[in-house]
Amino acid sequence: MVKFLRNSKVASVILAVIRVYLGFEWAIAGWGKITGGFSASGMLMGVVKNPVKGPEGNVLYPWFNGMIQHMILPNSGAISFMVAWGEFLVGLGLIFGCLTTAATFFGMMMNFSYMLAGTVSVNPEYIFLEMFIIFAGFNAGKIGLDYWVIPWIRTHIFKQKTKTE
Repeated sequence: MVKFLRNSKVASVILAVIRVYLGFEWAIAGWGKITGGFSASGMLMGVVKNPVKGPEGNVLYPWFNGMIQHMILPNSGAISFMVAWGEFLVGLGLIFGCLTTAATFFGMMMNFSYMLAGTVSVNPEYIFLEMFIIFAGFNAGKIGLDYWVIPWIRTHIFKQKTKTE
């Protein structure tokens, strides 16, 4: 399956469709937050007051709740900015196929953070689809800007020789 995702032209077309779908979803969510005056502080306080609990009533992710309470909540203004712009930029990266695996990775990070906070919503669906993009690697962005961007990064930033040299 991974070989198909990484090498097949058919897979690159299917992945492009998935990528653009996810990209629009991320970009719309981020743009709504950017233009709507989003503040994460209410949701963050809700996470601290109502942490995710197991069947016995014990807090399942105390490390996450501690991080929210002591590191994230005091910086909620910066976090609100990063969430809104992060969602929007993940969306643009996926729509245009630019730095696709990086955009997908950061999207997955947000999805997992939302789930650890107790918000299920569309996160499992997004993670499921994002896994295919991550497994596919470069092939997921081949029909997109990654076709030109990744070879440029490899030769100019990482100083790798091209296959023709």
